[in-house]
Amino acid sequence: MTSIESVHGPDDLRTLSPRQTEELAADIRRLLVEEVTRTGGHLGPSLGVVELTLALHRVFESPRDRLLWDTGHQTYPHKIITGRAGAFGTLRQPGGLSGYPSRTESEHDVIENSHASTVLSYADGLAKAYELRGVADRAVVAVIGDGALTGGMAWEGLNNLAAAPHRPVVVVLNDNTRSYDPTIGGIPEHLALLRTEERPPHNVFENLGLAYVGPVDGHDIAVLEQALHHAARLGGPVVVHCLTEKGRGHAPAEQDEADRFHAVRPRPAAPAAARTDGPASPAWTDVFGAELADLGARRPDLVAITAAMLAPTGLSRFADRFPDRTFDVGIAEQHAVTSAAGLALGGLHPVVALYSTFLNRAFDQLLLDVALHRAPVTFVLDRAGVTGDDGASHNGMWDLSLFQLVPGLRVAVPRDAATLRRALREAVAVQDGPTALRFPKGATGGDIPAVDTIAGMDVLRRAETGARDVLLVSVGTMAGVCLEAADRLAEHGYGVTVVDPRWITPVPVALVDMGLDHGLVATVEDSGRAGGAGSAVAQALADAGARNPVRTFGLPQRFLAHGRRADILAECGLTGRNLTRAVVEALARRDDAVRIDELAPQPIGADQ
Repeated sequence: MTSIESVHGPDDLRTLSPRQTEELAADIRRLLVEEVTRTGGHLGPSLGVVELTLALHRVFESPRDRLLWDTGHQTYPHKIITGRAGAFGTLRQPGGLSGYPSRTESEHDVIENSHASTVLSYADGLAKAYELRGVADRAVVAVIGDGALTGGMAWEGLNNLAAAPHRPVVVVLNDNTRSYDPTIGGIPEHLALLRTEERPPHNVFENLGLAYVGPVDGHDIAVLEQALHHAARLGGPVVVHCLTEKGRGHAPAEQDEADRFHAVRPRPAAPAAARTDGPASPAWTDVFGAELADLGARRPDLVAITAAMLAPTGLSRFADRFPDRTFDVGIAEQHAVTSAAGLALGGLHPVVALYSTFLNRAFDQLLLDVALHRAPVTFVLDRAGVTGDDGASHNGMWDLSLFQLVPGLRVAVPRDAATLRRALREAVAVQDGPTALRFPKGATGGDIPAVDTIAGMDVLRRAETGARDVLLVSVGTMAGVCLEAADRLAEHGYGVTVVDPRWITPVPVALVDMGLDHGLVATVEDSGRAGGAGSAVAQALADAGARNPVRTFGLPQRFLAHGRRADILAECGLTGRNLTRAVVEALARRDDAVRIDELAPQPIGADQ
């Protein structure tokens, strides 16, 4: 029997017999199930492309031939057969293999692509570069799923590929009829027609000017290899339509109608101990989903929009109760945002639920299609801040910086379940412009009560000494860090106020007034420091003539490696201990500056 241990790279695959290749496919599936259920990760998509991956690497010669993967969450078999099988147990672990293609891991990983619908544009540019440089011995192969084909950027890529019938690019359409959920819309309906015996004489790809091969069984290696060889010989842009099954070969995944084990959580290392401190806190996503559904019962004008992520963004409950008011637009964030603007113009109040990282793709639409029209659209961003395991592309650390650029946008950052419910109610009540709220991945934890409220802002801690040495401005879930730092600073004898503005953009006037009344202001956010909420507070204080120092604490402006959220926050200095040390040092520098100023020679005529 051929095992994974005998394969050290793609070259080893080409010496295998058909029977040995099938045995290797079974061994890869065994390893996937064994390790991914332990580490967590994208199991279903990878199980569905085992044979396709083997066929691609047997027909094409990576890394000379360039294999590009759209989205990238289905590349676990690719990692295994390109020399990383021995390290596969470290998948998504700190210091281990990334859950997506990674150029630092292997020369076989061409693009670090984990956002959908982009691969055809990469392929178009790469093929153009090879043509201009006279490189004729390297194939360009792009693998894209039917879910990703619902994104508009994929069709921009197809349009440009078709414009050059002489330029060879092999597009492998991995059609498993699903993204997270079953793929919906006109494109999947057309693909479904192509899968039937009564398929049309011409299809959308041929009408565009692309050659079409298929459909072929994506789990028959011999048939796949024959189709790929044929496509490579055509010498122009061609689509190879492969039919695969998400979760193939793992019965629990095949029987999971929700998402075919699209992503699984890590298996606990040991049975969880019985809780003695009450029930576990709910997930942020669940709190949002339940509150939106309740609001929908009272507000017939509320509608929900998702970009192929109904359950992951918490919209399932709303969709079950109000299916006619729920719109899944496919993997098309730009369309989602501008369609929301149209819904608002029509008298409705749309709630657009996305992962924070995916709003980046629709910033222009947010700015000019929504905000310019002062459209009452509410954006709810899940997985904001550090998400951890999925790495650089999925950390939601850009939103608060981008939001500062949008005129008229009001942004809330809840710290717990109670303030999330409150912020959502307030957001959908706004009718003269867009609103946004963001929250992280995971459990909400316990509610953090306010000791006072000033102009809508929650005061979480007042200085015990009566002195106003430090104002800690807590943004969202940084409340716990700020309260810990306040306790530590109080032990040093400093008077500390902790305030949670809740609505951080635009900067509340009352927050500026509080800042002017304290010796030092420190803002703390789990978002990028460059142009973030802290920068906006510092600018507002400067505009008000503040002379007291302002320190902004947040994430460094770099792509953060995958790891556990708590560890990444600690590495970035976002802990109570680190915050205390930095504030004490800032206070010491301020005091030194004051003493130097007092010792400076007085100008002639100054009061003596």
